[in-house]
Amino acid sequence: MEECKIINLYNLEETIAKDLIEKYTYPWEVLPHISDFIIELGNSLPEEEYTKIGENVWIHNTAKVFESAYINGPTIICKNAEVRHCAFIRGSAIVGESATVGNSTELKNVILFNDVEVPHYNYVGDSILGYKAHMGAGSITSNIKSDRKNIIIKKDDKKIETGLRKIGAMLGDNVEVGCSSVLNPGSIVGKNTNVYPLSSVRGVIPANSIYKNKNEVVDKI
Repeated sequence: MEECKIINLYNLEETIAKDLIEKYTYPWEVLPHISDFIIELGNSLPEEEYTKIGENVWIHNTAKVFESAYINGPTIICKNAEVRHCAFIRGSAIVGESATVGNSTELKNVILFNDVEVPHYNYVGDSILGYKAHMGAGSITSNIKSDRKNIIIKKDDKKIETGLRKIGAMLGDNVEVGCSSVLNPGSIVGKNTNVYPLSSVRGVIPANSIYKNKNEVVDKI
């Protein structure tokens, strides 16, 4: 499925994790390696630009982090990022340049590219959000099936066995997710696509489209 490949979802020049992501074909293949990559990269970051806080947490000196935010390692907060009141970063998280992690937003095992916005009551777990992706208030990634079985990526009659029990959403560059939407486990949303508010998204959504419901996905004009 070509639309699921990293090369068709992301501009890798817009993330500090380029060296990790470009090793793989599909984005979910990156997920098991985020933690180790952060520790390796963090220890090589310039000390004049990044401050190490606690165990394996590196924060750029220009980043704005509210005192009420909780940040567990390994985590990297990049240049000009903002981590707001009561944000909960559980670990294995990269927050890209000028990205926003908002009030009561929770992150776990994620890569946020530069300029990503998860600003209001979002849960983002086992996911990769591309450049300028935005999740509206209350929208979340669901990262595990109710039966706890491994996740299969499906599109029409095609499927890919991932071998992973936890996969949230892979959002391409410039994806807009409407308020209070749920991205079900293993959702892949192509570049420049808009998801209507209150949606329940499942499977592979093509690039440059508008997702209204599972039976109505139209091309952008």
